Amino acid sequence: MTGEEMPDVEQAAQPGQLSILASVTDGIRILTLAGEIDHETGETLRRALDVSAHPQPRVVLDMRQVTFMDSTGINILIAAHQDAAGAGGWLRLAGPTGPVMRTIQIVGVDTLISCHATLRQALSQ
Repeated sequence: MTGEEMPDVEQAAQPGQLSILASVTDGIRILTLAGEIDHETGETLRRALDVSAHPQPRVVLDMRQVTFMDSTGINILIAAHQDAAGAGGWLRLAGPTGPVMRTIQIVGVDTLISCHATLRQALSQ
């Protein structure tokens, strides 16, 4: 896989915030997330997931460094999935941590959005 680095979408100003590093590999947009996804940080993620300018968007969220996610994050993921699918693309999740994956499973998001243990798996499926 060839990777093309893109500039940061957002950088966390302090611990407990959310930082997002965007890159592209084989035409797939990868957003590497670190920190917490909640009411305070949700707008940052929502902006990063805007696919309105991308025909047939293919997006993978690398969630290995996400330490917390509440219902705000769940709602953003569902909306992003719907937007990507509506544009003929897809959204996949890679490496959600135990507590984050538990939240995803409790509300059933894992039945809607493809979840993978590793970034490699998410890119190759």
